Parts: sequence; structure tokens; C-alpha cells
Amino acid sequence: MKLIETKDYDEMSRKAAGILAAQVVLKPRCVLGLATGSTPLGVYRQLIEWYKEGILDFSEIKTVNLDEYCGLAPENDQSYHYYMHHNFFDSVNIRPENIHLPDGRAEDADAACKAYDRMIDSLGGIDLQLLGLGGTGHIGFNEPSQSFDRGTHRVALKEKTIRDNSRFFESINDVPKYAITMGIGTIMKAKEIVLVVNGPKKADILEKVLFGPITPEVPASVLQLHRNVTVLADREALLKVHELHSEV
Repeated sequence: MKLIETKDYDEMSRKAAGILAAQVVLKPRCVLGLATGSTPLGVYRQLIEWYKEGILDFSEIKTVNLDEYCGLAPENDQSYHYYMHHNFFDSVNIRPENIHLPDGRAEDADAACKAYDRMIDSLGGIDLQLLGLGGTGHIGFNEPSQSFDRGTHRVALKEKTIRDNSRFFESINDVPKYAITMGIGTIMKAKEIVLVVNGPKKADILEKVLFGPITPEVPASVLQLHRNVTVLADREALLKVHELHSEV
């Protein structure tokens, strides 16, 4: 695992975008695994800027997203379909048929989850997976539990996750209680992973992810076992790491 400290959010975003951009340049038909939430927004803004400058071409890439809320229509402005189009897809030249997100409105969620994993396998797997870190240590919507979920699945969101995400909704009561998410097993099959983390609120959980025991109670701790992970974190997110691990 490679840990890169940045001075602030903007530098973190640029460096993460640079890793994704290098993947696109070196393998124009690559498969990118993409994340949502507030942390990756700077990454997407930088990629859009480089696209507009003629540096990047997204016409041949394929994307697979980590997750989607259950019950929200794609056009709902809180759905991750909407998020991805509004914050990235609509501003670059990616082909619509190359965009893939979980179906949060599928009548048979289990069948839809299995189909999503088969689709990822049919693309040749994920070349590079972008991740953010949730306050509970979750990646995607893989919440703390007694075991690591292997494949894409439907998950009941923890109260803290619902509370954290309520800032995007008019009311906490509007936050969906369930989501479809790639499982830990699906994420860990990615050839390369980039984890972006910023802000003092993530300092405690990031230290556990990087230096604590590998446990499904801290889902992102499993990344310690991946052969090719880059963690990009700003100074504030690394406060606890520096406090407890002076050698870092």
C-alpha cells in the first residue's frame, strides 16, 4: 500500500486525477470503477478540465459505478445516476453504452446484483477503482458487519451513514434506507485501487483502516491485503496517523 500525503483537498484531487488520467492514456479502452459522494468531486472536475484542454479522450473507456440507492429513479437529483452525469459524464465524450451503474429499482435485487458482477467480468474486470472512505469505514456501501460481502448485494444502511448522507437531502427522512453496492470481493478484484480521503472528520477512521486489524467491522481495512493500492489523504485526514505512528 502506498500512502501519499497532500497539503489540502485540491492537491489530493489533482494527484488522484493524475493517476486516473495516466490509466486512460496508457489504456484507452480501460475499465474505470467510479465512486460518488463529496470527496471525488475534485477528481472529476480535474478530469473534465484536462478533457476540455484536449489532454484526455474518454471515448473508448468503460465505467462501472460502486453503488446506487434503492428506490430512486435515475432522474432523481439524489440518485447516483444523476450525480455521475451531472458531475462527470455529461462533460466528457464517454459513450452512453459504456456507462454502467447498479439498478436500484430492480424488482429482483438479487438477480440484478448477480447480473452486475457478470457484466463486470464480461468487461475483463476493473482496471482502476476509485474509492472514497465513509465515516464508518465503509467503501461503497459495504457497512461494518460480521463478514466481508463478496459480490454486489443489497445492503441496509447504518444510521451513521444515513445521517452523514442526509446533508444531500431535504430531510433525513428522505434518505433511502437501502442501497445496491459492489461487494468487497468485487472491489478487491480490481487491478489497481485509489482511495481518496480528506478532512479531520476522517482522521480516526483512516488510522484504523491503515494500521488497525483487518476486520469487517472496519470494511476498508481489507485494502491492506490488496497488492496495488494508493491512498491519497490530506494533512487533516492524517492527523491521527501522525499522532500514533511517528515513523510515517
